[in-house]
Amino acid sequence: MKIAIVCYPTFGGSGVVATELGIALAERGHEVHFVTYRQPVRLELLNNNIHFHEVHVPDYPLFRYQPYELALSSKLVDTIKLYGIELLHVHYAIPHAYAGYMAKKMLKEDGIYIPMITTLHGTDITLVGNHPFYKSAVTFSINKSDVVTSVSEDLKQKTLNIFDVEQEINVIPNFIDRKKYSAGYTDCQRTLMANEDEKIITHISNFRKVKRIPDVINVFNKVLKEVPSKLIMVGEGPEKENAEKLCEELGISDNVLFLGNSNEIDRILCFSDLFLLPSETESFGLAALEAMINKVAIISSNTGGIPEVNKHGETGFLSDVGAVDDMAQNAVYLLSDDKILEKFKDKAQKTASEFDILNILPLYEDVYERAYKSRFKNSY
Repeated sequence: MKIAIVCYPTFGGSGVVATELGIALAERGHEVHFVTYRQPVRLELLNNNIHFHEVHVPDYPLFRYQPYELALSSKLVDTIKLYGIELLHVHYAIPHAYAGYMAKKMLKEDGIYIPMITTLHGTDITLVGNHPFYKSAVTFSINKSDVVTSVSEDLKQKTLNIFDVEQEINVIPNFIDRKKYSAGYTDCQRTLMANEDEKIITHISNFRKVKRIPDVINVFNKVLKEVPSKLIMVGEGPEKENAEKLCEELGISDNVLFLGNSNEIDRILCFSDLFLLPSETESFGLAALEAMINKVAIISSNTGGIPEVNKHGETGFLSDVGAVDDMAQNAVYLLSDDKILEKFKDKAQKTASEFDILNILPLYEDVYERAYKSRFKNSY
């Protein structure tokens, strides 16, 4: 099948999932075309089954903000015609499903019907979608999709509660590619990051407010008073500078490493004992899943889809949002006993293996098949 995938090309979870999905589909023999404004960060190699088409948004003085949706829909029309694309998979309702629907309408003028799958990742629903300015557009985009999926049961329920959805929402969880982690790193030398007597705690995110970065720092500060440890902070975003200042104020800067964005997440997680994810909300918690497959225990909030990934008392612990003391106590409990910590690490890796792409990919191929068959209805 010839599939066009529209996503954000950034380090965020939705872009990672979309890219890894496209790569896996290509390995199964599908022809995959990524259409976005920059080559996705996880798309390192192109081959005969993987193609990238850049969306150019010309600078035009009439517009205060450049109309990306217009450029994207036009690029989709051209790509679908040129390469005979049979199916369109967009990640995020806004702006991608909105642009996808406009492309569908333009293609209809030429007698071409292209079915569209929309995957909801969270921000389009919990943040953008809930804003009154965008609610109508999000509702429209969801209902005009041929098939809708969400990455967690929690996100599905939030979508149904917020919007007047006429479509069935299929829950297909995020995933990891287990085979990439099977060998492990033979050079995983913890002493590069910490002393032999220190534990290593990691946080990876885009450093937005929703990630509650100050909670990460404050939890670690409390843990540090009980357990010798280092904190590795991976990512870039608006909260990073304040986080660095908070570390200075608390006098723990020597124990915190800010590494910025990285393409070596697995190598970093190889060093780690514990992963902190105290987010205000997470539609799924892909960062936690990637930590778990690398045999890292999780300390997280109990919000959104995280409890569908992090099993309380088995793979780590869940706490209420903002419960810094509780998170710190749970972290100290795990880090203070190597046997207990190893038990949680083993369970984390085993649980993460259930989300292997080989288990999830057939679910996407099933909805692709349903959407492809729907083109005969020509019902949009």
